[in-house]
Amino acid sequence: MKFPVFDLHCDTPFVLLGKNYDSIGDLRNNQGHFDLERAKKHLGYCQCFACYTSPNEKLPANLSVFGLFERELAAIMQEIEKNSDLISLAYSADDIEANQKAGKMSAVLTIEGPAGFDYNYDLLEDLYKIGFRITTLSWNEQNPLTGSCVTGGSLTDEGREYVRCAQNVGMTVDVSHISDEAFWNIIDISRKPIIASHSNSRTKWNHPRNLTDEMYLAICKTGGTVGINLYPDFLGNNSTVDTVCDHIFHFMDLSGDDLHISLGSDFDGIERLPAGISGVEDYGKIAMRLIERGLDNKSIENIYWNNALGVIKKCSM
Repeated sequence: MKFPVFDLHCDTPFVLLGKNYDSIGDLRNNQGHFDLERAKKHLGYCQCFACYTSPNEKLPANLSVFGLFERELAAIMQEIEKNSDLISLAYSADDIEANQKAGKMSAVLTIEGPAGFDYNYDLLEDLYKIGFRITTLSWNEQNPLTGSCVTGGSLTDEGREYVRCAQNVGMTVDVSHISDEAFWNIIDISRKPIIASHSNSRTKWNHPRNLTDEMYLAICKTGGTVGINLYPDFLGNNSTVDTVCDHIFHFMDLSGDDLHISLGSDFDGIERLPAGISGVEDYGKIAMRLIERGLDNKSIENIYWNNALGVIKKCSM
């Protein structure tokens, strides 16, 4: 049985640059976790492509963190244009729905770590015009905006202004990678739904990149969603398709519904996947196991498509 898929996070733009950060790989067909040939087998597909930057990234001497951001953006835009028969850049939820009806996949640009434009919230409006629709505030570093899940530390005054500016222009704020303190700071000031694009349940697996039960429920109250990450380090030892389902069912038990859970694979940003999962082609295996464990088709459609689409729609208003 096939379902449309909306994945809130992958690192494919970074991987497209290659080991030396100076090439552009093939988005249509490659050996990574995600390519268009495999993704098009689903009933519809929307992929959020993250442009990742961090001062922690060890770059060659001739490449700055700003240059890395520009190269990632150029690479993914070039590949979208080259493969326009299969995929189009989406600027809105309406674009995503129209592409699906036309039999075409959608690409959404996202920011993973604002180091690539020096954490400058004055640039968010211009980035929105380019097509960026989701932004984190950090990768794993403490920076002028916030502390991270690695360093700890609260949201700064600049971080509060960043959140305000992002929400004003219609960009969705993503709390994956930030510290617990900063998470609650954002909850206190947020006026729109927030997401954790690629984070799991800390109750099911105790890792600082995961969300506590209280955090998940707070995201629910904003009208946001959490994208389930497929990295075994965030799922648990000896992870399988059932482990992925366990995190989904735990979140459902907490909120009593299926309206705040989505997909956020972290494809091409992780070294390993759960047993039985090789890449984007295997999303159907997770859906089938969820059905075998009691979910109906409507719940799968919410988790796989409707919830993420709904947040993009609400945040743009």
